[in-house]
Amino acid sequence: MTDVLTPFDDAARTEAAVDATRHWLEAAVIGLNLCPFAKAVHVRRQIRWAVTAASTADDLLAELRRELARLADADPQAIDTTLLIHPRAMTDFIDYRFFLDDAQRALKKLGYEGVLQLASFHPHYEFADAAPDDVANCTNRSPHPMLHLLREASIDRAVAAYPDAEAIYGRNVQTLRGLGHEGWRRLLAPAEG
Repeated sequence: MTDVLTPFDDAARTEAAVDATRHWLEAAVIGLNLCPFAKAVHVRRQIRWAVTAASTADDLLAELRRELARLADADPQAIDTTLLIHPRAMTDFIDYRFFLDDAQRALKKLGYEGVLQLASFHPHYEFADAAPDDVANCTNRSPHPMLHLLREASIDRAVAAYPDAEAIYGRNVQTLRGLGHEGWRRLLAPAEG
């Protein structure tokens, strides 16, 4: 389900943002098994694809509040998780990192702490302890800045069913280092034809 929250100038921009994100999800996140829990919700069509043309932190924060409420109120069988894609807001990674603090405060203020959580993805994502060119950063690099809204109950069930969930990050780093930057670029290149 794709929903345009704040419209772009034309529908093609929304479609392009969703197509790029869907390709990343299918090729990298699911294809490389970076998140072993993603395939099930994707196959069952339980992902809400929310795209916004918001360009300021305040506008994005308002969209986030609405999406948190929508996810909390939705039937988990219909919407288990939301990808809030925001190609125009928080394009600078440092600004995005600071925005995440505001996003977490909003989640807590709305009373969703322990119910929902946020995961962060950005085209220029850098882990605090990693060099900017470390391919391991790609585990959280998405085509557009994005907030992933997740249900804590779903995470708990997935982790309980997945042996050695703590090893996922280390395995992902090994996978990406084996792939290298060139392999990552080829993986995410648009399909020809």
